[in-house]
Amino acid sequence: MISDFLSEFGDLLSQGVIDTLVMVFLSTAIAYAVGIAIGVVLHLTAPGSLRPKPVFNAVLGWVVNIGRSLPFIILLVALMPVSTAVAGTSTGVRGVILPLVVSASPFIARMVEQSLAEVSHEAVEAAEACGASLPRIVFSALLPEALPSIVRGVAVSLIAVLGYTAIAGAVGAGGLGDIAIRYGYYRYQNDVMFVTVILLIVLVQIIQGMCNLIARKVDHR
Repeated sequence: MISDFLSEFGDLLSQGVIDTLVMVFLSTAIAYAVGIAIGVVLHLTAPGSLRPKPVFNAVLGWVVNIGRSLPFIILLVALMPVSTAVAGTSTGVRGVILPLVVSASPFIARMVEQSLAEVSHEAVEAAEACGASLPRIVFSALLPEALPSIVRGVAVSLIAVLGYTAIAGAVGAGGLGDIAIRYGYYRYQNDVMFVTVILLIVLVQIIQGMCNLIARKVDHR
């Protein structure tokens, strides 16, 4: 029975895993580039920080909070015209990257902001005492000291984005979520649904384990 199942669905599930991993890692990488930049700006412009700008910080924080409050499925549908303009399609792996990035970036920005807030003042003061410029303080003191916390946040972000890809399967985004909906929901093939759930659980465990290992490697405290 297992061999029959694999012969019928093995290639489909393998492609689903590949599509899911591409969506998760590509969109999370882009979202981290955006989220780290926003998180650093939020931290630096907060009251009592290195470059306090309360009004700007409040406005940026408000925009970030709006992004975090939008349910992914609504954001996915709302951005379909933009995805079509940017990627040439609103479905498939390419079509879902933009909504995933837009959804994950505010979440990542807040996590980065929190990680930077946990950096000891002594490290920042030592860099200032050496006459370091603001960019040097960010890249030589703030980000390196916050790196273990940021890496642990990567696991949370990857797993959250993995969940978003499953939701995106509802609009034909591809990946395991799409397979689960097409075969498990519409065709009542519970065995396919069960296997996709198992694969998603395995991916979560692998992601969490890898990020924990990397966090221990970079944590020299």
